Amino acid sequence: MIELEQLPLLRDPVMIVAFEGWNDAGEAASDVVEQLAGAWEAQPVAAFDPEDYYDFQVNRPRAVLEDGRRRVQWRTTRILLARPDALGRDAILVSGVEPSFHWRGFTIELMQYAQEAGVTLVVFLGALMADVAHTRPIPVTATAEDDQTVHRYDLERSSYEGPTGIIGVLADAAHQAGITAISCWGAVPHYAGHPPSPKASLALLDRLERILGHPLPKGTLAEDATAWQRGVDELARTDDEVADYVEALEQAQDTAELPEASGDAIAREFERYLRGQNPNPGSA
Repeated sequence: MIELEQLPLLRDPVMIVAFEGWNDAGEAASDVVEQLAGAWEAQPVAAFDPEDYYDFQVNRPRAVLEDGRRRVQWRTTRILLARPDALGRDAILVSGVEPSFHWRGFTIELMQYAQEAGVTLVVFLGALMADVAHTRPIPVTATAEDDQTVHRYDLERSSYEGPTGIIGVLADAAHQAGITAISCWGAVPHYAGHPPSPKASLALLDRLERILGHPLPKGTLAEDATAWQRGVDELARTDDEVADYVEALEQAQDTAELPEASGDAIAREFERYLRGQNPNPGSA
């Protein structure tokens, strides 16, 4: 790991983590970290050496112009520090691309960094495509591995078995290291899954707010979510098949007793989504 700045003594730091790609339908999760980083004026303090973890033919570097000069920008995972007074604690924000290989080494590095920084809580954010209606509240499933954390934060106990992404690997490592770990997954309507997904980002941010127990800066997400929903409404009005499908989803979600509206059903949808992926066997 490349340390850009030495960390000061931190106030009960929380680590908030999101990765682009497989774990990030509609870029809903990574947009939350970007929103917080901007609002809190977070500063970069460390980054992973991209040479160690990324396939540059998959995540190609970008040529960018800065002050009239061209330079190469390498895709990687960055760590930023925010010290918002309103939160009452410091926040370490982790944002980047899911690594291409050496997941165990990547995980060890990040967990060591968290322990050295004194992190007491890690919240992992993700998003998946699901059979949910864009007109209804976006379901967010928040889980943990131990009963104490489940009861303290009003979560569900994780029971998923099957393929996982880097978030699942890191969450397990944090739990094994004795750090409280919570995973929050937002369900993005699969028929409207192109980025951005501000309504899903807002739902994830609301759930994170409940976990941290303090208001969080939402910027224009509420307005963006309203505009996004109007845009998908227009899509449904011009396509009878989509309109009928949305109506069916609405009826299912409006009936609270139906399995479609339960947390277990969302978990099953999550499992179906993961099993439908085809991650590189050498990466898991």
